[in-house]
Amino acid sequence: MKNIINILVIIAVIIFTGCASITRGSKEVVVIDSSPQDADVRLSTGMTGRTPASFEVGRRDTVTVMISRPGYISRTVVLNSEVGGGGGAAMAGNVIFGGIIGAGVDAGTGAMYEHKPNPLMVILEKTQPESKSVSASEPTR
Repeated sequence: MKNIINILVIIAVIIFTGCASITRGSKEVVVIDSSPQDADVRLSTGMTGRTPASFEVGRRDTVTVMISRPGYISRTVVLNSEVGGGGGAAMAGNVIFGGIIGAGVDAGTGAMYEHKPNPLMVILEKTQPESKSVSASEPTR
């Protein structure tokens, strides 16, 4: 009987170690959109696209997003990596069930993190048209 309990404990520890790493993975899809759409997107990771766009990035990485479109003011937004609800719950499960190794795995792989804001919606503002300057020799009306 004692051997069966020991085996069950070992199986439970194996199952519950690294919960977030198994269920969430170390990468996350970040969705980026803009108004107006069809703007150029460039991430600090080197990935590029046009809005609306989806990118797979590492959960631990802080990502800088640059959005531009001709005739509009370019915008730069930082997506911070924070402990997410699902990742926090998985970490708590690791601690409760004795999976301290799993907690270390989740923290090390970044599986407990997520980017915020996600999805990212950026409103681009039109650039101001250049005003014509009137020379002194031209009559004004």
